[in-house]
Amino acid sequence: MTAIPLTAGIEGLGLWTAQAPSWAAFRGLLAGAAVEEGTRPAPALLPPNERRRAPDTVLVALEAAQAACLDAGRDPSTLPSVFVSTYGDLAITEHLCQTLATAPLELSPTRFHNSVHNAAAGYWTIAAGAMEPATAISADFAMGLLEALAQRATGAGAVLLVGYDGQAPGLLRQVAQTEGLLGGALVLGPATAGRPRLRLVLVDGEAPAVAAPVAAGNAMAPLLVLFAAIARGDGVALLPAGPGRVLRVELDHG
Repeated sequence: MTAIPLTAGIEGLGLWTAQAPSWAAFRGLLAGAAVEEGTRPAPALLPPNERRRAPDTVLVALEAAQAACLDAGRDPSTLPSVFVSTYGDLAITEHLCQTLATAPLELSPTRFHNSVHNAAAGYWTIAAGAMEPATAISADFAMGLLEALAQRATGAGAVLLVGYDGQAPGLLRQVAQTEGLLGGALVLGPATAGRPRLRLVLVDGEAPAVAAPVAAGNAMAPLLVLFAAIARGDGVALLPAGPGRVLRVELDHG
């Protein structure tokens, strides 16, 4: 049996972290430019009341997703999506655990519905009016890339991939090592002139430690390795893909 090559064109990119609150800001930072820091992501797709109520992990995921769709010139409602987060929203998880331990009858239904791992995907599909399939996985960014390109290889014309993670608070910091707030998104579609293309190869080995100029302590920081390679025109980005495994992302910048 011949393996189906996992390849795609990168149609659009979106990024948000406090130190580089856009893809353009991240490229500027890599080039040594001064960048104005962000405070809190505010995706225009959400009405103001929803933005105030939504957790930061949802906001950063939607901010990056919307920016990637805009960069690609794609209607968000037409794209199947893959949302990947290592931990989901740990701040809400911490709050729910503390409430269950001290005052279980005061558990908030709103907090609970924001605690589920597909919360960001749910907000996205409602806000964007997206009727295409949405996938939410608990994994690292490499697994999100594999899932998105597997969907393309089995019939999806273009796929929106969104990776995000937030801060581990309180006692959860003892078991979940993640800091800050980070969201990145790619629209992956057919190869087109003037846009970079990527090819995935899963190999044995260990990926180098993540050396990111921003958000290096975030669980989703490996996505910045790929984004930096795209910005610099590098030919390869190596992403951790589990113990003893590396996702080799080969880039062709055309």
